[in-house]
Amino acid sequence: MKLASGIQLNCESIRVVEPVSDTILIFLHEALGSIPQWRSFPIELCEKLKLNGLIYERQGHGSSATLTEPRNDHYLHEYALNELPDLIETLFSPDQKFILIGHSDGGTIALLYGAQFPKRLKAAVTMAAHVINEPETIAGIQPAIDAYNTGKLKKLSLYHGDKTDDLFFAWANTWNSESFKNWNICRDIQAFTAPLLSIQGANDQYGTPLQLDLIKQSIQGECETVLIPACGHHPHLEKQTEVIDLISEFLVAYR
Repeated sequence: MKLASGIQLNCESIRVVEPVSDTILIFLHEALGSIPQWRSFPIELCEKLKLNGLIYERQGHGSSATLTEPRNDHYLHEYALNELPDLIETLFSPDQKFILIGHSDGGTIALLYGAQFPKRLKAAVTMAAHVINEPETIAGIQPAIDAYNTGKLKKLSLYHGDKTDDLFFAWANTWNSESFKNWNICRDIQAFTAPLLSIQGANDQYGTPLQLDLIKQSIQGECETVLIPACGHHPHLEKQTEVIDLISEFLVAYR
């Protein structure tokens, strides 16, 4: 699908039998994510909630267009405030309502988007979202770089093809950069008013429970936070049934 900006993005729709409303779940993937890396989670959540869904790959990911410029400290803002609104305006009518489901970078994008474009957002769910760059975040990146350089993450090329090197180091180098050390979006999300469920694994190697605390303190309106024991950076894959149940219970009033 080509956006108004001319960028080509890869999208997939999820259709359920007899949806309970016309609300759409929009899934926002992680920093190194793509459509297939969600596995069965989007389909199972859509079926549980009886809502149709949309999964897409941001520029630089999967089968979408390649990155054309080096990333900067505002790359998540650019995805949230430029690419995502462009996608929504391209695909949906002006009165279409939706719910954002974001993991990691996708969760951060959901928060930034909701703070600037609240009109059609009925609710949101974040999993392992970041609002600050913690020392633990930086410490978690180096093992990933080591693993990538020794070939242990070569399966990423199955999802991103010849874009894999550029994507991986765009992520790693940005978060490791001196200019990103004090990255903080708490002020940027203060206007977020939609109902929010924010989930994190207690053993997340890229962030501490402080992320949940700051999200709840920073936004306006209803916010429920859940820290899942014995769970790392991918709650929706590591604890899929539990996470689907949590999300379904929270979102049932907003369908």
